[in-house]
Amino acid sequence: MTEVSAGTLAEMLDERRHLLEIALWMFGSETTADRIVQETYRRWYALGEDERAGIAVPRAWLTRVAGSICLDLLAAAPAPAPSGTPRPGTAGAPARAPRPGPATAPARQQSRSDQAMLARHDRVARRFAAACEAGDTAALRAVLAADAMVVSDGGGKLRAAVHPTYGADAIARFVTALLTGRSGTEVAVEPVNGRTGLVLRQAGRAVAVVGVSVAVAEVTAVWIVLNPDKLQRWHRP
Repeated sequence: MTEVSAGTLAEMLDERRHLLEIALWMFGSETTADRIVQETYRRWYALGEDERAGIAVPRAWLTRVAGSICLDLLAAAPAPAPSGTPRPGTAGAPARAPRPGPATAPARQQSRSDQAMLARHDRVARRFAAACEAGDTAALRAVLAADAMVVSDGGGKLRAAVHPTYGADAIARFVTALLTGRSGTEVAVEPVNGRTGLVLRQAGRAVAVVGVSVAVAEVTAVWIVLNPDKLQRWHRP
């Protein structure tokens, strides 16, 4: 049996929580999210050892695969998407699902790993937010991974096929046009599913909620909710 260090195990568990957050963000269903994560890992372990070794940033690869599975399900499902979006910072939210797998990693080591990961995510997300607020396309491009992707629910109340945009240049232009092209919009840095994200509001009404996936010091995926039904809980007086 291959030995796995406590630090590596903590990272593996964190990747699964990260993928669950993505799937829950898109569907709001723990059952569906769990199936998506299982399929993502099935595809990961279906790769040969050399193929896996050649993936420089596993989190970015896993994020893209999970996002692709989500998009396939969105395009194929006939019914409207669930309208529930988790409250920001709510304790015990579905996105903070119980940690699966063997409980061999020391709690202290895992806690340090979690804190370091969240701190890194916060730093990168705030750079992204500052670039969005300034409408600085160059700064956005600088914080995005070269092969990053952006996914939006389209803003409509009816389900439609969702097509992601790939590449730092294309995403920087897309995000600049989408998030900075609204007059009188305020950009707030707030917890989104337990991690630092963005909420855009006009006169106190949320017009977009943005979550980001981070690997190392770059944003690897941008998840944008525009559907008004999903934004009601984010309105402020």
